[in-house]
Amino acid sequence: MTRDAPRVTRTVRLAVVLALNAALVVVQVAFGIAAHSLGLLSDGGHNMADVAAIALSLLAERWALRPPTASRSFGYHRATILSAMTSAGLLIAMSVVIAIESARRLAHPQSVRGGIVLGVAAMAAVIDLAAAQVARDRTRNLNMRATVIHMAGDAVSAGAVAVAGLVILVTNGTMWLDPAASVVVAVAVAYEAWRIVASGTAILLEAAPRDVDLDALGNAMRAFPGVTGVHDLHVWSLSSELHALSAHVSVAGDPKLAEARALGDELRRAVAEQFGIDHATLELECDAEDENHDGTCRLDPIAHSPHRPT
Repeated sequence: MTRDAPRVTRTVRLAVVLALNAALVVVQVAFGIAAHSLGLLSDGGHNMADVAAIALSLLAERWALRPPTASRSFGYHRATILSAMTSAGLLIAMSVVIAIESARRLAHPQSVRGGIVLGVAAMAAVIDLAAAQVARDRTRNLNMRATVIHMAGDAVSAGAVAVAGLVILVTNGTMWLDPAASVVVAVAVAYEAWRIVASGTAILLEAAPRDVDLDALGNAMRAFPGVTGVHDLHVWSLSSELHALSAHVSVAGDPKLAEARALGDELRRAVAEQFGIDHATLELECDAEDENHDGTCRLDPIAHSPHRPT
């Protein structure tokens, strides 16, 4: 299996999820109109936004497979971040529209055909849960996480609409439950979407990853035999899965070129295994007390880890 195989597998799974949602939108909108159900129409609206978002996610995953170029030396991994944030933006916009329409319906309730609502919403919940399972990814990929939230949110939305339809059917009334269910789901989905936006913004602003303890990382590097100090330590994310590091590392003595390279390799291996740093650039420099009289040093100045796309 090649190192790009996980991303290729994601594109196949996203294509399946896209097909399921496209079919579901047609069913929900048609029966939503027939049943006069804002709940079904709002759920169909979420799924319509999902179709656009999943198509964008699929395009981003395919784009991220492209190899690095001279002008894009880190490749196209941040395409997935842009896709995830766009998807989240669509969810927030759709949630606002649904909340406004729900408020209008709460003020002026309309007759809803509970039987149709119950049947279609229950079917949609099952399909959405299946799609969420297909899209589920065990990695830190923010793009896939956004897709799963889309699907899980729609499953919860459909479930809430189904419950509202059941109550309306049994009581032959309680029409306010249909728009009320839409409001609750819209707020929940918008909250999860906002979390995606916050995570994506942190990556684009090159903030330190939340899952990397900088103090622990610096201490682990300083604990290496021969290392006397670490400064100008920077850690950021190229994507939700790919972390990068750069640092100046002071070493004791006057190591030869081969020794310096071996130390750099050990440091890079350690930060990869312990802290998930995939791309590390280390500048090894002599300790101030160990510089030669002429100010020279025989260290290899750069110990660089090859870019390892996921």
